[in-house]
Amino acid sequence: MTRNEPESTPSTILVTGGAGFLGSHACVDLLDHGYEVIVVDDYSHSSPEVLPRMERVAGRFAGAVYELDIRDRRALSAVFDRHAVDAVVHCAGLRSVSASTRMPVAYYDANVGATTSLLHAMHEHGVRRLVFSSSCALYGDAGPGPLDEATPVRPVSPYAASKWACEQILADVCRRHPDYTVLCLRYANPAGAHPSGLLGPDPFGDPDNLMPSVARVAGGARERLRVFGGDYPTRDGTTVRDYLHIMDAVEAYRRALDHFADGPGLHVYNLGSGQGRSVREVVAAFTAACGRPVPYEVVARRPGDVARLVVDAGAVARAWGWRPVRNLDDMCRDAWRFQRLNPDGYTGTARRPDAAG
Repeated sequence: MTRNEPESTPSTILVTGGAGFLGSHACVDLLDHGYEVIVVDDYSHSSPEVLPRMERVAGRFAGAVYELDIRDRRALSAVFDRHAVDAVVHCAGLRSVSASTRMPVAYYDANVGATTSLLHAMHEHGVRRLVFSSSCALYGDAGPGPLDEATPVRPVSPYAASKWACEQILADVCRRHPDYTVLCLRYANPAGAHPSGLLGPDPFGDPDNLMPSVARVAGGARERLRVFGGDYPTRDGTTVRDYLHIMDAVEAYRRALDHFADGPGLHVYNLGSGQGRSVREVVAAFTAACGRPVPYEVVARRPGDVARLVVDAGAVARAWGWRPVRNLDDMCRDAWRFQRLNPDGYTGTARRPDAAG
């Protein structure tokens, strides 16, 4: 017997990685819509400075916040002991393609290990509903796209492979335990920031993702942008990606909670715009948004990158009615606002560097 009736709407949500870029925006959106939120984060790639900002944006605070690594099964189990958790939104994990090629063991340990630890705690406490943050990166070099969920998975980086391993584990759990419902969201590249300017990307060290890197150059924190590869078989030689505004992404996460009643098992959905934008196109759009030049230099290709990755999100549109409503100009405008208001990101907290692997 599970703690919650399958058809009930969840009200208390545990968010792993709740202080990170995706997790903090998800928490604010959930709080805005009346959910009780339990935040778990170890701050290895985030900052507790985001928590009072979340309260300012949402007008109220999360029900509880725990600093812990979710691979610590005893500590995580204690959180479930204290709270009647209805469902989990699992955002915790490492998510840099390039870093994963340098530290594959760390990525498998963090992403797969965290997921199995979480599943142990959920099972012990009768929690059977999970929204899992996957990635469209697991499609790899599958073709020009847009790629739908039936596209064969071809991960080309340890990051993508670790996400695929998690999906396989979740599929096995759902086969073994037919009362589980897992909504697996393969999201495109999240970008932008909260329109308030209080929440946004705050990467440790030099960001690997394109838009935070462009924002830092525009803000004067870096001299120029490094463009990894100019000889790809794309329209301008640079890589093409599907960019999704962070607020559109977290709206999909919240909508997922209304669809646990659609039926048990593992359900996989892409989240994306279906439009590919090259690196040069993103730089041009950001230049227009900030009104200043963004110098860049083309350097060697980066391991783990593919030429083009654009997804078809038609399945989730048909099932849930979700579609992104913000475009690249919106992402650049909001990312620039966050950069201007927070030139040093969330200050005041020392964070641990990446682990060796």
